[in-house]
Amino acid sequence: MRRVAVVAIGGNSLIKDSAHPTIPDQMAAVAETCSHIAEMIEEGWEVVVTHGNGPQVGFLLLRSELASHMVHVIPLDTCGADTQGAIGYWIQQALYNEFRKRRIDKKAATVVTQTIVDRDDPAFQNPSKPIGPFYTEEQAERYRKERGWDIREDAGRGWRRVVPSPIPREIVERDAIKALIDAGIVVIAVGGGGIPVVRDEEGNLRGVEGVIDKDYGSSLLASSIGANLFLISTAVEKVSLNYRKPNQKDLDIITVEEARRYLDEGHFPAGSMGPKIRAAIQFLEKGGEEVIITSPECLKRAIKGETGTRIVK
Repeated sequence: MRRVAVVAIGGNSLIKDSAHPTIPDQMAAVAETCSHIAEMIEEGWEVVVTHGNGPQVGFLLLRSELASHMVHVIPLDTCGADTQGAIGYWIQQALYNEFRKRRIDKKAATVVTQTIVDRDDPAFQNPSKPIGPFYTEEQAERYRKERGWDIREDAGRGWRRVVPSPIPREIVERDAIKALIDAGIVVIAVGGGGIPVVRDEEGNLRGVEGVIDKDYGSSLLASSIGANLFLISTAVEKVSLNYRKPNQKDLDIITVEEARRYLDEGHFPAGSMGPKIRAAIQFLEKGGEEVIITSPECLKRAIKGETGTRIVK
């Protein structure tokens, strides 16, 4: 039987450290991750790759800001589309080279993906996701008036624009993605959680200013296409309780019930592992078979059950 896995890689994982933020640096990081994904494909998995784009959108917004006295600024939904295309290109090229080296008869294609959100999602009334560069208070006040932005002070580091982070409800290009999978194509999709769009009264789509959590968008896609496995690639080999404390405990396998309990106990903060655990629970509750959370270099071993954290029903 065909086995389908959605592999979600983080946008931050494409930037190894502050000394390696350039495009060639990011492409090198992508190539390293894709070598591990190619190993999965050699084992017979049909793979859909999703990815974050937070830092990349931040860079694009900063460039737009610095050039705003000369050219028009780039709307946030278009920034999402631009980075989906760029990161998709890097992944496509890296996979092409891996397939050629390994003599794998496969092709990869990127689908620039729209994700429908509710127009009345409460997040639109409470923007909370910081994006883009830091501003002085004077700049912040000016942009609040001129551009209608919501701007808040960010932990003593300056002022930043904040945007809504609505819950994803539907993947617009789901059928196209499914058709490519059925044709044996490795698909790169739902970059950055997908470009947030809403339906108007006539059923037409329009982009909105917001950011969808990458893990929630990836979980929705995995459920929508009937994936067997949802694999979340992150910075750690295993999920831990009491992370970075003397009594840290790495988790090998947990159930949905245990995952919920650990969330309630505060082990998985909203700014780090929390969204990944919630996305894992959503996937399993909608019929998914298994979730694995591990680092990119451990993908192959984790699938064999040798490492990583597995979440099951």
